[in-house]
Amino acid sequence: MTFSLNLGSPAPSIKVQDWLRGDPISNFQLGEIYIVNFFSTTCGYCGPELSDLAKLHEKFRHTGVEFIGIAASEEAATADDARAQVDASINKSLPNTDIRMGFDYSGKMEEDWLKASLSFHVPKTFVVDVDRRVAFIGDLVMLDDVLPRVIDGTWRASAEAKNAEDERIAEGEAYAAQIVS
Repeated sequence: MTFSLNLGSPAPSIKVQDWLRGDPISNFQLGEIYIVNFFSTTCGYCGPELSDLAKLHEKFRHTGVEFIGIAASEEAATADDARAQVDASINKSLPNTDIRMGFDYSGKMEEDWLKASLSFHVPKTFVVDVDRRVAFIGDLVMLDDVLPRVIDGTWRASAEAKNAEDERIAEGEAYAAQIVS
């Protein structure tokens, strides 16, 4: 199976239809670190994960790391219905958040990020490092260990990063093989 987004890849742009919270952003700035968390209101794990994202945001707020939530896998009859679902979910899970929250119903973000990285379901978290490259793709719970090493610049070249990437790719390929057959 071919894919184009992995450890060390240039991070794709952020192309959302609407920003529901925070100022718009489309490109990553050199020298900054970003956490991009994909979620959906139809995902049972995503509500609690948004709360965990907010806790992680509080923990790393002083480091300058930018946190972004993206709803890109919404199931609804129309984009307006999906946007309303996402907005209500954010209001419920993170009523006072200052985390940027974007909404994309076009499928562009899902294609460029999730499918391109063999990530077939949400929630999924990406870390973009100071070089605007993907430093991590995986589960948010791993960021307590990973993020300090991304901040100090030791993660992407580490054996742990390569092992995590190899495991993620193997899982993605196995899942893709199941859905194709």
